[in-house]
Amino acid sequence: MQRVSIIGLGLIGGSIGLGLRRWSDANGKTGAAALEVTGFDTDLEQQHYAKKIGAVDRTEWDLAKAVRNADVIVLATPVAAIKELFGDISPHLKPRTTITDTGSTKAEVLAWADELLPRTVGFVGGHPMAGKAQSIEAAEADLFKGATWCVTPSLHAGEEAIRNVLGMIAALGAEAYFIDPAEHDAYVAGVSHLPFVLSAALMNAVSGDASWRDMKTLSAGGFRDMSRLAAGSPDMHRDIVLTNRDAIKRWISTYIGVLERLQADLEASSDDVPVRLTEFFTSARDARADWATQTTREGELLQGTEAELGPGKLTDQMGRMLLGGFARNRRSSLERGTRSDVPKDRNGKHPRQ
Repeated sequence: MQRVSIIGLGLIGGSIGLGLRRWSDANGKTGAAALEVTGFDTDLEQQHYAKKIGAVDRTEWDLAKAVRNADVIVLATPVAAIKELFGDISPHLKPRTTITDTGSTKAEVLAWADELLPRTVGFVGGHPMAGKAQSIEAAEADLFKGATWCVTPSLHAGEEAIRNVLGMIAALGAEAYFIDPAEHDAYVAGVSHLPFVLSAALMNAVSGDASWRDMKTLSAGGFRDMSRLAAGSPDMHRDIVLTNRDAIKRWISTYIGVLERLQADLEASSDDVPVRLTEFFTSARDARADWATQTTREGELLQGTEAELGPGKLTDQMGRMLLGGFARNRRSSLERGTRSDVPKDRNGKHPRQ
């Protein structure tokens, strides 16, 4: 039996525990579970709840005891806590222990691991691209199903450590994606970190206006969708920004440049302003359609945009782009709850293989 310890029992840690325990029960031999999952959290109520919902087999009140006999340790905490955790657990790790994390940034985490963890263990950085609410009350075993799970092994991680992490990712139904730590941080700064920064900026901009009291009564779906990320944890957002400053600064500058060009168009009086505005919104719509119609190897929509592509909601542009124009067939299969065939490339492979 392999022992897994999850440090941090919020949404991510709780969902990992639920998924691993379900896999363990299904893959054990002679009625015995394949894994023993131990949980630790500094919030004792979180620990109690994790045990109550079956996210862990048992909990520990002492961090050293939680990691001492573990074969695999998952650090599912805010990224700013990881450096201190490395120092705290290092004296208590047995040789060949596999350690991974779920932090939203990777370059600094890999540097901390190299500095603070013993060479007798293997660290493999990780980042599941999935999430919703922050509380363990929202944890579910299928949270990572079909999600991309970024994998960034340290230079000292051996094959066994990498296999352990890949096995965990597969058990949770996610798809592993190997990526350089610096590239990871640059990419997620644009598609993950910039959105919550902009959401917070929008919320601060409109709520700080003298007319906000009356304006908010007029808000509807668009404002709700755009401001949702501002409801996230301020501490988590702060830590992410502080550990990925350069990449986030670059994306903010890019975004400001786009807004400045739009502002210049609005201030101009030339006859081609309507044309430029149409191009601005058309290019955004087309890029969104291309993103929304990506598919997995199994033919499922990668971004979970089925609701947008359902009956009466499929835009003409998305229809043209979805599976090379076979939107009608794809939509019918979605309605039936079945999977449609995915076209292969010139080498006979499915997309993303």
